Amino acid sequence: MIINEALSKSWSRVGQRATFGLVMIELATEIDDLMVISADVSTSAGLDRFKSAYTEKYLDVGIAEQNMMGIATGLASEGYSVFTTSFAPFQTMRCCEQIRVNLGYMGSKVCMVGLASGLVSGILGNTHCCFEDVGVLRSIPGITIITPADCAEAAKAICAAQRHPGPVYLRLTGSSRTPIVYGDDYDFEIGKAISLREGSDVAIIANGMMIHESIVASDLLEKAGVSAAVVDMHTIKPLDTETVGRLLSKKLIVTVEEHSILGGLGSAVAEFLSEFADRPPLKIIGIPDSFVEIAEYRELLERYHLTGETIARTVSGAMEKLH
Repeated sequence: MIINEALSKSWSRVGQRATFGLVMIELATEIDDLMVISADVSTSAGLDRFKSAYTEKYLDVGIAEQNMMGIATGLASEGYSVFTTSFAPFQTMRCCEQIRVNLGYMGSKVCMVGLASGLVSGILGNTHCCFEDVGVLRSIPGITIITPADCAEAAKAICAAQRHPGPVYLRLTGSSRTPIVYGDDYDFEIGKAISLREGSDVAIIANGMMIHESIVASDLLEKAGVSAAVVDMHTIKPLDTETVGRLLSKKLIVTVEEHSILGGLGSAVAEFLSEFADRPPLKIIGIPDSFVEIAEYRELLERYHLTGETIARTVSGAMEKLH
C-alpha cells in the first residue's frame, strides 16, 4: 500500500480504528483467503463496510473472545490469513490462555488487533482502559507486538502483519483526528525502529500516540537548550536493540509509552541496557503501578505526564539531576 499526503490526512480524521477497517477493504481485494473475526465490534473497528462488501470474509462471534481465538487458530491452520479484533483488554487479557497456547506455543499465524488501547477509553473506567496489554503479551514467547505512531503507520503495520509468518499483536491507540507523523510514504519493517529527530543530549524512545507528543517535547527542549533525539520504536517485541545500542553515548535515555511503566517499552529497554556497565541513566515515563482515575483522554495524558509539555518538563528535571 502506497501512502500519500491525502491518504494520511483522510485517515487522521477518522483515527486508527477506522483506518483498520479501510485497510481491510483494500486487503480483501488482494488476498483471497483473508478472514476477519470480530467479537461484536464491527462498528467500533470500522468494519461495517467490510462486512457488507465481503460477507464471506467476515465472521462475528459475539462477545466470546476466547472462542474467537480458537476459531482463528483453526482457520489459520487451514491456510487463511486471519485478523481478530476487539477492544484491547478483551482481545488480550480475556483470552490470554488461548493466545499463549494457540498463538505462542502453536505459532498460529493470526494478527490480533487491540482497539482503543492506552488511556483513550478512560472515561469508561478501568474495565475498558487498557495499559497492561503489552506487559501481558510480551511475556509470551513468539508474539510480535507493534504500536503504530499514527494512521499511516497503522496501515503499514497492518500490511506488514499480514505478511509476517507468525502471530502479531497490533496495538491501536488514540481517537479520531490523530496527529500526523508520517505524511508521505516510507519504509516500514517489523523490528526496525525509525529515527525521527537527531539530538546530542537526550534520546526519547516512544511509540503510539506518544511519538507526536515526544516530537512536541523535543521542540520545547530545543528552545531550552537541550538537544533531544526522537526514535519511533513501533515494534516493542522484538526490540530493535541495534538502534538502542547506538544511543549509549547520550547523557540520558527516556522512554515514553501510553502503558504501565511495568512490562512495556521502558522495561524492554531497561532489560537491554542492564547488560552494559557503561550506560546512560534511563527515565521511564508511563502510567504508574496503579489503576487510573476515570477522566477524559487528554486529562489523563496530562495527569500521567504524557503530553509534549509534561514530557519536556520531566526530561528537564531528569537532566538537572544529572548535573
